[in-house]
Amino acid sequence: MNEMEKESLYKYLLMLGDNSMILGHRLSELCGHGPTLETDIALTNHSLDLFGQVRNLFQYAAKIKGEEATEDTIAYLRNERQHLNCILVEQPNTDFAHVIVRQFLFDAFQKLQLEGLEKSNDAQIAAIAIKSLKETKYHFRFSSEWCKRLGAGTEISHQKMQLALDTLYPFVYEFFQETPIEKEMFDKGIGIDVKSIEKNYFTIVNEILEEATLKIPETPGRHTNGKIGIHSEHLGFILSDFQYMQRSFPNMQW
Repeated sequence: MNEMEKESLYKYLLMLGDNSMILGHRLSELCGHGPTLETDIALTNHSLDLFGQVRNLFQYAAKIKGEEATEDTIAYLRNERQHLNCILVEQPNTDFAHVIVRQFLFDAFQKLQLEGLEKSNDAQIAAIAIKSLKETKYHFRFSSEWCKRLGAGTEISHQKMQLALDTLYPFVYEFFQETPIEKEMFDKGIGIDVKSIEKNYFTIVNEILEEATLKIPETPGRHTNGKIGIHSEHLGFILSDFQYMQRSFPNMQW
């Protein structure tokens, strides 16, 4: 593998890992703030699952990057423009409805993506996908059941879920905006063709939303560029919190 190929694979691993890392951090902010003890623990465990996926991906990324890179330097020492996550996962924990809708919209995509990555020509990515998919299937079941419960629940819960959906749904189209890195990885048999899962994604999502008595927003999809490093204002605040200790006390160890 030449240097250009290594750089492309490295960035693809960041793209996969950054989604889970940023969403995992968002869920970690809810620890102790869930509506019930059981739900609080479940969301915290989701966060831990996502960070477990991040560690596997970033350990591999560090190996590809070489030099003095580690999973920690990759997580803590990159700036906003070097993060390649989708804009959806940056969105704030406005209320429980926003948390559930954001999680559901991501879980549905992540499940399909990991199912594709199980067949990757890269044995390490395939192994990570197989392990991660088991967790993601549970995450999807959890978030989709909460969508139906709240959407078809009381008048107030329905209104809050519809508002959250109206706010977050337009961000999902970024999942299927293919970047040059994604195309290169697909052509090499390492990654997936994100466009090929778009139809299946919307079929799955729309079926759940119909059961939840929620209406698909008529607003057009938002053109976002998180996967090429252009983010919302939210990511800067996330990183200032997430990276504080490492940047204030470089190379600290517990």
